[in-house]
Amino acid sequence: MTIQRQTLRTLDDLIASGAVDAAQGEALRPVVERFQVAVTPAMLGLMARDESGAVAQGDAVAAQFLPDPREAMVAPEELADPIGDEAPRPLPGLIHRYADRVLVQPTHVCAVSCRFCFRRETVGPANGPLGEDQLRAIFAYIAQRPQIFEVILSGGDPLVLSPRRLRAMVDAIAAIEHVKVIRLHTRVPAVDPARVTPELVLALKWRGASYVVLHVNHAQELSPAALDACALLVDAGIPMLSQSVLLKGVNDDAVTLEALFRTLVAHRIKPYYLHHGDLAQGTGHFRTSLAHGQALMRASRRNLTGIAPPPYVLDIPGGHGKVPVGPAYVHDCAHGLEIEDPRGIRHSYPPKPQG
Repeated sequence: MTIQRQTLRTLDDLIASGAVDAAQGEALRPVVERFQVAVTPAMLGLMARDESGAVAQGDAVAAQFLPDPREAMVAPEELADPIGDEAPRPLPGLIHRYADRVLVQPTHVCAVSCRFCFRRETVGPANGPLGEDQLRAIFAYIAQRPQIFEVILSGGDPLVLSPRRLRAMVDAIAAIEHVKVIRLHTRVPAVDPARVTPELVLALKWRGASYVVLHVNHAQELSPAALDACALLVDAGIPMLSQSVLLKGVNDDAVTLEALFRTLVAHRIKPYYLHHGDLAQGTGHFRTSLAHGQALMRASRRNLTGIAPPPYVLDIPGGHGKVPVGPAYVHDCAHGLEIEDPRGIRHSYPPKPQG
């Protein structure tokens, strides 16, 4: 089947590409009318196909990007703003939740539409990019607060912007003496690797440190082209981290997670966070229990080199911040403390005197 040259954005696009069967159309229509669709050619090309040419049932890439009728089911606990983005927003496009860093959303557009996105109610072409006056106000806000050490560019996805616009933002941030780090959160190197050009990489270079944080959930997403795009960044001296979301039916088993983390580390990308699924509306079919996530991280710490397992974290609903929720290895007991080793065996600490 010929891969589409353009991003798929409508139900008709999905059907015409063979990504979705026409018989599913009516069941999916309420979903695509409420939540946007965007599937890049790179991601369409990575979806496994069965003998008939249809997308294979249970494919890890398809599950992340193709709409599902279950998205129309909203549980009572699910929220339009599941991590409380609106509460710490002093200016449009600016979130200031933590004292030493701010998050800037220069665009609300992404290269793809993740079906589990915690900003799915606000991300999309309907919400335009920030204007020059809005950006100037944001940079003035940052300049007036010397405690701000790091500026995070998110969105949307900042790497959908042109190198010229990225260069202008990096230059504006670089002019603020107390900012030492710029961090960019993106899916682009994996989902649209052709965007990562030498010109774009050069736009991210400045007197301080730029970090690119790649959102990737399954090793299947890391195609040769994606890995080449990541290498272009790392070879230019831009460190890369990764963040992933624990997703039922995609990566919620130890073998799959470990393959992802090993692939990342082997290509000089440090796993940074594994997120517990947020309470975004219509995403209940993706969420695991915290206990299951903790068990997976316990197994990963036992099986993987120490540089591979990331912290398992939860963004507390209501804007209260992100906290580690991984397994505990320190246990109170009658005689003091017991420390659990990677095999699950407990040891007194400090050790009991010998003899």
